[in-house]
Amino acid sequence: MDYVQITPAQREQMLKAVGAASMEDLLRQVPDELRLHRPLDIPSPLDELSLRSHLGDLSSKNRSTDCQVCFLGAGAYDHFIPAVVDDLAMKGEFLTAYTPYQAEASQGSLQAFFEYQTMICQLTGMEVSNASLYEGATALAEAAMMALNVTGKREIVVSRGVHPHYRQVLRTYLSDLPAIYSEVPLKNGLTDSQYLETELEEDTAAVIVQSPNFLGHIERVDTIGKFAHANGSLCIQSFNPISLGILKRPGQLEVDIATAEGQPLGIPLQFGGPYLGIFTCKSQFVRKMPGRLVGQTVDTEGRRAFCLTLQTREQHIRREKATSNVCTNQGLLALRASVYLAAMGPKGLRQAAQLCYNKAQYMAARLQAAGLSLKYPAAPFFNELCVQLKRPVDEIIRQAHAQHILPGYPIGKDYPELSDCLLVAVTEKRTRAEIDRLVEVLK
Repeated sequence: MDYVQITPAQREQMLKAVGAASMEDLLRQVPDELRLHRPLDIPSPLDELSLRSHLGDLSSKNRSTDCQVCFLGAGAYDHFIPAVVDDLAMKGEFLTAYTPYQAEASQGSLQAFFEYQTMICQLTGMEVSNASLYEGATALAEAAMMALNVTGKREIVVSRGVHPHYRQVLRTYLSDLPAIYSEVPLKNGLTDSQYLETELEEDTAAVIVQSPNFLGHIERVDTIGKFAHANGSLCIQSFNPISLGILKRPGQLEVDIATAEGQPLGIPLQFGGPYLGIFTCKSQFVRKMPGRLVGQTVDTEGRRAFCLTLQTREQHIRREKATSNVCTNQGLLALRASVYLAAMGPKGLRQAAQLCYNKAQYMAARLQAAGLSLKYPAAPFFNELCVQLKRPVDEIIRQAHAQHILPGYPIGKDYPELSDCLLVAVTEKRTRAEIDRLVEVLK
């Protein structure tokens, strides 16, 4: 079966339209040494029945969370997703939309983005949210770029508790700029605030902290923010959106810019992406904000309408005045987050967060009873635990896999001093029996 439905007659018609006598004539401009002079080495076409069977065999090799108990976290989490999220997000008018270049003709998409912005502001306590960015890492990097533009300073100070991948992306963003990247060490699993008290420079544009941090611990964001503001610097927080069901919101902690990975809000793990970048800030910085902002207005007949209020990007003739070269947003995933937040509501989100916290506390107690301990027992945590093991981490992971358990993330990959530790995430989906099974494997 030929899946490219172009007939020989149509091919001849297209060649004639471009003034080529044949395919060989069309490709004549490609140097001969770059041409492939044999058929592609691929299998022959299959009929539909055989193809479905072949694809089924391939997909059965994937060992997803449907057939394994998942305690993996480290930035991507196995949360419950209400059925209504898939049901609405898969509607054709949402699923096929890419980005509204002729924006006002896309009132449905614009309203969805407006509702997303509203709920993200309610969730975070921040004054402004854009219509989303690509994912958490670039959202944080864009926040750093915005801080450089707002303050006119050159140094970005980053806690070592920020996700290692986020820090790597940030270093890449800053590598070709006249900017300085420096890191704050951790002390007992938390950002060393004494370092901030003594080491911040006059040229520091922003201090970046993640809370809960990559080790799972809840940072003293308000204290860090006070040190930053006393130095004339901005405070940027990367947060877990589910944690805000029970933890203080960035807006309550005097954070200037708050970003997050939106994956926990109704987005499946799906092989690591695509995900959703959340970006919020104080209203005084709105004109320096990357991406796009959807606003509400009325049309000439007085009816409620939506429009792109700010679109400070290079594609809109901004050129060198553009605040960012971000050129679109994760519209479909922002829609999923909107449906999730609307379906859960404040009470549902609080319940999900409380379950994550309670179950993580239960696991900590079970670990202690089994003779194991947390690496930093004095540091408060939300739903991730840095567990210190008595046997090699790789050995324990292999044993867990044999029992269809994904036991956690080997954190020694990113923190060599924690090579004997496993980062374990406990979400509302994990049961008491599953936690007990994992503790037995770790023991």
